Amino acid sequence: MKNLKFLLTIGLFLSTFLNYSQQQPQGGKVKVTGKITEKATKLPLEYTTISLVNTTTNKITAGGITDDKGNFSFDATPGNYNVKVEFISFKPLEIKNKTISGNTNLGTITLESDATQLEDVVIRTEKTTVEIKLDKKVYNVGQDLMVKGGTVSDVLDNIPSVSVDIEGNVSLRGNENVRILIDGKPSNAINITEALKLIPADAIDKVEVVTNPSARYDAEGGGGLLNIILKKGKTNGLNGTIIGTTGYPDNHGLSATVNFKSDEFNLFTTQGYNYRSNPGNAFTNSEYLNEDNSTKSFVNETRDNDRLNKGYNGNFGFDWFLDKSLTWTNILNYRKSSGDNQDNVFQDNFDAASNYLYTRNRVNDEISASENVEYSTNFTKNFKKDGHKLTIDGSFSTNKDNNSALITDTRNDSSIVGLDQTLNNQKQNRNLLQTDYVLPIGKSSQFEAGYRGDFSELVTDYQVISNGVVQENFTNTLEYKEKVNALYTQFGTKFGKLSMLYGLRWEDSEIDVNQLQTNDFNNKKYNNFFPSAFFTYEFSEKSSASLSYSKRIQRPRGRFLNPFSGLSSNTNIFVGNPDLDPAFTDAFDLGYLKRWNKLTLNTSIYLNKTTDSFQFVRRGTGEEVNDVEVIQSTPINLATEYRTGFEFTLNYSPYKWWKLNSNFNFFRVETQGDFTYTNLAGDEITQNFDNVATTWSTRLSSKVNLPYKIDWQTNLNYNGPQNNAQGRSLGVFAANLAFSKDVLKDKGTIALNVSDLFNSRKRIVETYLAGSVNSYSEMQWRERQVTLSFTYRFNKPKNDKEKPKRTQQENGDGGDFPG
Repeated sequence: MKNLKFLLTIGLFLSTFLNYSQQQPQGGKVKVTGKITEKATKLPLEYTTISLVNTTTNKITAGGITDDKGNFSFDATPGNYNVKVEFISFKPLEIKNKTISGNTNLGTITLESDATQLEDVVIRTEKTTVEIKLDKKVYNVGQDLMVKGGTVSDVLDNIPSVSVDIEGNVSLRGNENVRILIDGKPSNAINITEALKLIPADAIDKVEVVTNPSARYDAEGGGGLLNIILKKGKTNGLNGTIIGTTGYPDNHGLSATVNFKSDEFNLFTTQGYNYRSNPGNAFTNSEYLNEDNSTKSFVNETRDNDRLNKGYNGNFGFDWFLDKSLTWTNILNYRKSSGDNQDNVFQDNFDAASNYLYTRNRVNDEISASENVEYSTNFTKNFKKDGHKLTIDGSFSTNKDNNSALITDTRNDSSIVGLDQTLNNQKQNRNLLQTDYVLPIGKSSQFEAGYRGDFSELVTDYQVISNGVVQENFTNTLEYKEKVNALYTQFGTKFGKLSMLYGLRWEDSEIDVNQLQTNDFNNKKYNNFFPSAFFTYEFSEKSSASLSYSKRIQRPRGRFLNPFSGLSSNTNIFVGNPDLDPAFTDAFDLGYLKRWNKLTLNTSIYLNKTTDSFQFVRRGTGEEVNDVEVIQSTPINLATEYRTGFEFTLNYSPYKWWKLNSNFNFFRVETQGDFTYTNLAGDEITQNFDNVATTWSTRLSSKVNLPYKIDWQTNLNYNGPQNNAQGRSLGVFAANLAFSKDVLKDKGTIALNVSDLFNSRKRIVETYLAGSVNSYSEMQWRERQVTLSFTYRFNKPKNDKEKPKRTQQENGDGGDFPG
């Protein structure tokens, strides 16, 4: 639908141009400007045609089309005209006998939608999957075949500059210190990686990637932020999409997005259920060393994971257009999931001469249940002046995650030698209040100010019972309370081709980390200023450059703080650090954007300096389990990290039926710091973590429109090797493949995709700790997956891209300059 609108708009515009070019006007030209919006929502209408028709000859003599903000501007000869405004599926509007004698601003013109027009017409030309802008990248989910039947994690893993590792951790330009927002607000999930696997990809409209956010956003996330925008209906009347999915390994689901819109209300809901199996595997071959680095023993550990998850995700919301300038939005979200996870670990033990000794089998049967309820509300007041706006937001949620596991430990030469039970129950309450005010000043300046209060409390109750006895050293209740109050202001202005945006954010933080079992109470209070500055220079309409700076923070949370470990392996354990301090980042970014007819290039050079950065250290504990030393991994504040890099993203359309986009990222990470600890023997051990590591990653996506309404998409990804102070990770290549075909007069689409075509997506790590261990490990979190999906659309053209009601948080970014 949208593409038909675009083509007909272009046709009307060309007709306007041809008619106008044949005229021989007398006298000088004047400028005609204005803006066109949708009547019900006040959203701008792009590609709308506006024409000046001579009242005497009844011929079009001038005109233009609107840009993505609904604005138009064109030259005309002074005279008396009928002004015609036309946009497909909207009722045409005509202003008769308008005298144009000088430069004229027609103001804001509103069009009323006409749902009866062209309901069944579809043009297959599609908007590009990735839109490249100077300050951010926008990923349009609906155009990507790879994510059909998938989750938000699959969506993020397909976005340029973004990577999702085999455990679901998200990184931006190789930096895991990234902030994830949903509709402009922080996610309320306890475990964000698990929450992203519950939300179906079909519920997502688009994702905005902002590598260097302005003061408008909260300062969390030194690596940047990702804003996940959920679908909300736009088209009048009742319309929607239903998607059914099946796959192997088990990946079955049913979801629906339904919308009903009138001039007074917009009702929308998304409902989805999924049943997914995610088998995985891993192995670690370890050579344990004596103090003189001679071989002590060998242990070969293999692991099979069989994870099953059943989840429901639903929301219901409405926009109430109280009047032409005031909208009230309410949304209720509910998510519930349950899972079974069996972790089967075999440890083959050998002596120093590689003679086989025995095998231990450690089985971890884990059952999980999660429930999340969130209510959010928004008031948006638009004042008379274009861009003058006040928004008020509130979000209130509660989240429960319960996990229990039964761990059995057996030897092949004896009966059960261990029986452990773990309980990990978490409950989080989170309240968010926010208000933003935007005031345009003159024609090229803008003032903004706002407040955000973020208040959360997380209680983690962890218990370990071994052979019927509670293990006090593994049992604790951890209470985490966070109160963050923030104020911000920023001012933007434009002088000719130069745009500037200055911002300052102040955040007051109070953090409580209480270990109730050990009566260890830790309160931290601090407040910080977070300045930001952005400059953009437009060389031409198709070429521009930007320079930006912002200060960011990363607060440790959850698993990073909990000092009580899991027991899936009793020789390789993870332990949190409740004494972690926040890390602070100074981020600099120099970008350049160039557009050609078929090619768009965006390049960036960036530098991040992080103080008190989090680093994971592995160390021998001095404890042994059956003559095997226990190796502990824990996060610490390790001095200073310097991260520099170069990135470019390309969009290339060599033909109308073929679209390519590619991303390349090279970065260098330098860490400086020493870590000293005392082992059980009382020896003080110092590890030097000074290290310089370079690595790179690249991805290529190709989408081809084949005959018979068949689309073919291929994604290739490669993450290069990287050294660290305790070893290195090896390079990993992965490929995805997808096909789709439109059926039922384009009301339905069948899609087949294969994730990890060559079953090669693994994390491969080599580790060397002098006098302790030398190991090699491979881990595959999810094996190759084949998914088949069917999409049915009712009263909704395939390419009628839904535009969500945009809030100030969604629109805000470092490059949103006035003018």
